[in-house]
Amino acid sequence: MQPYPTYMSQDAVAAEQQRFMVRVYNWMGAGLAMTGGVSWYVSTSETILNLLVTQPILFFGLLIAELGLVFYLAARVMQMDVGQAMGVFFLYAGLNGVTLAPLFLLYTTASLASTFFVTAGMFGAMSFYGYTTKKDLTSLGGFLFMGLIGIIIASVVNMFLHNSMLYWIISYAGVLIFVGLTAYDTQKIKETNILGNEGTDEDTKEAIRGALTLYLDFINLFLMLLRIMGTRR
Repeated sequence: MQPYPTYMSQDAVAAEQQRFMVRVYNWMGAGLAMTGGVSWYVSTSETILNLLVTQPILFFGLLIAELGLVFYLAARVMQMDVGQAMGVFFLYAGLNGVTLAPLFLLYTTASLASTFFVTAGMFGAMSFYGYTTKKDLTSLGGFLFMGLIGIIIASVVNMFLHNSMLYWIISYAGVLIFVGLTAYDTQKIKETNILGNEGTDEDTKEAIRGALTLYLDFINLFLMLLRIMGTRR
């Protein structure tokens, strides 16, 4: 945990951490709303959907742009001004909405909705655990990161093998990994919050950085659960 100013009592520290996490969740929720709104809009546009489905170069170009944006934001957010950080965050969330829109072609709307609500429930429970637990989850982070690298490599390999058993192993392992990461990241964001700078630009950028982390956990948990729960058209 970050050392806190000597003038702050433990109650004041807890209250500031709570307010900070509310801001993190608000930014995360705004990002998810942007993604959902853009994804729904694109799914209703036959022209845009046809471009995404029939022009793989365009689709993969958008994926590469997404990766570039998320790495850039994660690495540089604290060096940006607040307006830039907000802009890049929402641009990334919007692009993610575009690339997720084809899911409406693959899965029924009902299964997308039910999976979203299951994801929200699991995410909320694990984030609450990460926020409230007294157990140090630091050691869990390294294990989860190795697991994440493992499922990424396995997913790439399975693009060529098309092995159904490996597909299901990746899916269930992915759920466990992102459930664990949700708790770990929540605790890390809470404990590494720089206290005493509430209301400053630095505080806002810190909240955006935390929101990006939890947004990624949520989206990836949703995608893994969709592989298991989703009803294909």
